[in-house]
Amino acid sequence: MLFGRTNVNKYLVEEQRRIPAIAGDFSMLVSDVVRSCKAIAQVVSRGALAVRPGDTESQNLQGATQRTLDTLSNEAFLRNCEWGGHLTAMSSGEMEDIYPISNGGQLGRYLLAFEPLDGASNIDVNLTVGSIFSVLCCPNDCSEPSASDFLQPGCCQLAAGYAIYGPSTMLVLTVGNGTHGFTLDRDIGEFLLTHPNLQIPPETRTFSINASNERFWEPPIRRYVTECLAGQTGPREKDFNMRWVASMVADVHRLLMRGGVFMYPRDTKDMDKHGYLEHIHRANPMSMIVEQAGGLASTGYERIGDLVPTSLHEQVPVILGSREEVELIDRYHREYLSGEDKPFSSPLFATRTLFRAQ
Repeated sequence: MLFGRTNVNKYLVEEQRRIPAIAGDFSMLVSDVVRSCKAIAQVVSRGALAVRPGDTESQNLQGATQRTLDTLSNEAFLRNCEWGGHLTAMSSGEMEDIYPISNGGQLGRYLLAFEPLDGASNIDVNLTVGSIFSVLCCPNDCSEPSASDFLQPGCCQLAAGYAIYGPSTMLVLTVGNGTHGFTLDRDIGEFLLTHPNLQIPPETRTFSINASNERFWEPPIRRYVTECLAGQTGPREKDFNMRWVASMVADVHRLLMRGGVFMYPRDTKDMDKHGYLEHIHRANPMSMIVEQAGGLASTGYERIGDLVPTSLHEQVPVILGSREEVELIDRYHREYLSGEDKPFSSPLFATRTLFRAQ
């Protein structure tokens, strides 16, 4: 019931009193985003019933199959967020270019970046999916927005969040003052605060990675995973569990609740790519959420929040979660670059033999 609980709107009003930078029509913009997530939750809950006769699949910008629910989710964000006068432009992981706002000349000062349906391949097998979003200030004249306006480092984000459509629908949100979880009460249509001040445990025994890519991993990632799999008899001296849902929202949500580290690292599968998750639409918002919950977010070589995007759909490596694990993985990358991870070999004291190696 609503009585005795804080809903999203009340939470935002209280945060505006603490953080002047998000005053004004900021809360109305987030309310529009929340409305989008409610609409998507309804569509996702219908599954195959939401697919209209004659609907077809296509390829999105990353070459993955773009399903009907991807398109419907993208439309939900555009439809619910363009009319309020709070935005200058939107950018979606499903659209090649930005979506400038044109509603009679009334433009806001904010930019909205979003991934409308993360993990959409899970829809076919009825597994968890979600939506990811972040809010930025438009740095230039709002009358003529361009893609370059979105090329801001993650540390410039005013807010970030995701909705997860699972057994219950949850909204996880940060406006720079901690990370908080809200659960959708379908009886009243409100997101109610159920998980205030989420904190990721600094230690963990769980990691998430797509093990099918092992042959392409760089040595620091292979070293880390090998040590985890060695369990109590290995250098970590404890047993680890591996989890992988193929939905960033689902994997990050689990580590927020229980601790863990999520890895989608750089690898050698495609040398033209530096990573596989979109910087603006996925990596930046998730990094802010995790850091506000006490975790860390890195590419393995540098903090994600410090990176300046170079293009609208640039992809980056992502390693985030429990602080101690991310610090260890970063150290392994540094040792790999410096050569410290290689075993010592002395030609003077090498083992020699007259017998030919078999």
